[in-house]
Amino acid sequence: MRQFSLSQRLMLVFVLLLVACCAISGYMQVRTASQYSQSVIQRLSVNLASQIASNNPLLSEEGLDKDAVHKLFNQLMAVNPSVEVYLLDAQGNIVENAAPAGKLKQVSIDLAPVKALLSGATMPVYGDNPRAPGQPEVFSAAPLKTGHELKGYVYIVLQGEEYTALASEAQYNSVIKMALRSMGMVILFGSVIGVIAFRWVTRPVRKLTEQVSTLDSGGMPAIQALAQSGSAEAQPGDEVAQLRQAFVQLAKRIDEQWQSLTMQDQMRREFVANISHDLRTPLTSLHGYLETLSVKADSLSHADRQRYLGIALAQSQKVGKLAQELFELARLEYGVVKPQKEIFSLSELVQDVLHKFELMAESRHQHIRVEIPPAMPPVNADLGMIERVFTNLLDNALRHTPDEGLIEICLYLHSGSITVQINDSGPGIAEEQKTDLFMRPALLDMRKHRVGGLGLMIVRRILQLHDSDIHLVDRPHRGACFQFSVPV
Repeated sequence: MRQFSLSQRLMLVFVLLLVACCAISGYMQVRTASQYSQSVIQRLSVNLASQIASNNPLLSEEGLDKDAVHKLFNQLMAVNPSVEVYLLDAQGNIVENAAPAGKLKQVSIDLAPVKALLSGATMPVYGDNPRAPGQPEVFSAAPLKTGHELKGYVYIVLQGEEYTALASEAQYNSVIKMALRSMGMVILFGSVIGVIAFRWVTRPVRKLTEQVSTLDSGGMPAIQALAQSGSAEAQPGDEVAQLRQAFVQLAKRIDEQWQSLTMQDQMRREFVANISHDLRTPLTSLHGYLETLSVKADSLSHADRQRYLGIALAQSQKVGKLAQELFELARLEYGVVKPQKEIFSLSELVQDVLHKFELMAESRHQHIRVEIPPAMPPVNADLGMIERVFTNLLDNALRHTPDEGLIEICLYLHSGSITVQINDSGPGIAEEQKTDLFMRPALLDMRKHRVGGLGLMIVRRILQLHDSDIHLVDRPHRGACFQFSVPV
């Protein structure tokens, strides 16, 4: 089955409606013209029956004068063949007529229209046609009386059978043909104008269809081109224009999401490359020292063997720590781990975490200062996750603070949360490293050293799961300062 376009369907519906309207209009014109003609004829001949009844003695003392009736009927039919004259009794029965044999199909007349016409009803008034039952015609009627006694009626059909036949032929030859010609002209010119109008109206739809087809074949470059061109054409309009603008906005969102996915994919590739590099370095060192111990075991002294084993052990611990951080970060990013919140004292947690780093701080002669106001309210969070946050931040602070340096931990209540600030007296963080400090490490910048690494990424993800975040507080020439909040 053929599929029509939107313009073709609209044009087809328009033409059908136009034909239907023209047909109804033509029918109404023919009907109105016919009614007008019949009304004029009835108005002109409404007194015809009265004049016949008053000027022609149709009744005698014995009753109906049939000779006078036949003579009158023949004269009327000869003078005006279009009329049909009938003589009715008081009940409406036809008692005399001039119809040829077999032409009369009805033997009585409904007197209700007759009485309505005699009482002055609005014309045209239609009455029975004895020769064509079911086809009412305009008529003229007058009562026949003897004194005050009603004897019957003179009933004249003004448009008889011959007139109807001639009028139908004339109507077909003039009115109907004229109506058909006018309908044809209206349909022709209406169709031409409709085609032009619908082509103009549906032009934005066709343009949008072409753009959709272009997107289907052009892929992302076509979507990006549409997203860029849509900003220059954004302006209010009709429903089609609004649809196009919505489509352009959709293309923009697809473009933004595509760029985001492209960036994430690039970051993932860089992250994998960076992690591979970080793993390869300690693994290469570990392999080298173990291979040396295996090949030169007999020639090495006990001290050298212990030193090589210590280095290999340190490298293996580094690999293990990196693998553990990768596993933990993956679990946090992909929603495997959910916070199991509970109420606990953040002050007590800080003291517990500090015990883990006492020996490290003492070995480097570093000082840790804690400032906690009294009567701090408890917090509602995941105890293990918040402990991990403190562990990572303190570990970074101790590793980047020189000997005899100072690490400060400050807690204070602010806007329904406990704000934690961890400061160190190290060299601080370089300006070019601040922008991507909490992002996945990449190899594109070719940096050999990266502050924080996976530890800060884990910290940020944990805090995001608690509807919080970590920030780097700017303190020029005073070391690094990290700040985050935990809800009470």
